[in-house]
Amino acid sequence: MSSALHSITFDCTDAYGLARFWSRVTGWPLGEDDVPGDPEAAVIPPAHVGGPRLLFITVPEPKAVKNRVHLDLQPDDRTRDEEVRRLLDLGATLVQDERRPDGTGWAVLADPEGNELCVERSAAERAATA
Repeated sequence: MSSALHSITFDCTDAYGLARFWSRVTGWPLGEDDVPGDPEAAVIPPAHVGGPRLLFITVPEPKAVKNRVHLDLQPDDRTRDEEVRRLLDLGATLVQDERRPDGTGWAVLADPEGNELCVERSAAERAATA
């Protein structure tokens, strides 16, 4: 017996706002009935991508400590550094820069509510240095 992974859930202070940020990050649509002020909002992966949805639930308390789980992102159609710049423009903040002069490494960012995420090199960048 097993269980299917249905959702990766984020507690947050603004479910719709944080879902909009992650929708822009992933390019996945918001749930069709999600509107500003909703206590829950979802980002739904397209059928060709599959996998769990990202679910955002409004809670009264703010984030207090470092996440024990985070998402690692690998850009499809741009470099790691271009993706870091794009996410910063969307409202993320740089937490820790682990990028190395030889092009390896990653960047740790935080979404607008402080949830950590990492941006790794694209597959093309990895192949170029293999």
